[in-house]
Amino acid sequence: MFPNRQAKLVVTAVCMVLGLMLAAQFRTTQELKASLPYQRIEDLSARLTQTEKERDTLRKEVQRLKEDTGAEVLTKELQQLKMNAGVLPVSGPGVVVSLDDSKKSTKPGENPNLYLIHDDDLLKVINELRAAGAEAIAINEQRLIATSEIRCAGPTVSVNNSRFSPPYVIRAIGDPKSLEASLKMRGGVIETLKFWGIQVSVAPEEEVLVPAFKGAFRFEYAKPVREGKS
Repeated sequence: MFPNRQAKLVVTAVCMVLGLMLAAQFRTTQELKASLPYQRIEDLSARLTQTEKERDTLRKEVQRLKEDTGAEVLTKELQQLKMNAGVLPVSGPGVVVSLDDSKKSTKPGENPNLYLIHDDDLLKVINELRAAGAEAIAINEQRLIATSEIRCAGPTVSVNNSRFSPPYVIRAIGDPKSLEASLKMRGGVIETLKFWGIQVSVAPEEEVLVPAFKGAFRFEYAKPVREGKS
């Protein structure tokens, strides 16, 4: 009986010690949680979690803005390329040039063709406008691009394979003063045409509409050069 009693006392003592240790640990934990450093750690942890959430939100927003900005840049570049190619209608300040055959009666022995507008007359006007900085030009609603032709077609002039007879109306966008001055310079194309009685008028305007090129682009022989090839 004595050994059993002694064992019980030992067990009881151990339990009491464990109880005291658990109580002390619990009290220490509660005191730690109630302490200022622990509260600061809790606060910093909460702030860190919130900051991480905000960071993730901002990261997603930045990615969205990059994608939107990229699409916007591509749209602007595409629009600029279309403008350069002449496939978009454009408007802006410029001049409207009207040309018509001479009303003068030819004298005996004179060449009547001198009093008529020809393709080379239109080309001279176009070249002067381009040299003066014209950004977009059209003849009788036909937009001029790099592959446009202006050539004689019997009694008419062909522009983009469309035939026209006088009067011819040329619309050009650019600085109105520069465009007008280039045509009206002394000894220039307008003065020469008027010498033969060709009717020419140049009207600067704040808003000139130049239509888009409506023809087809064909490249049978030209091919893009691969990057790195000369």
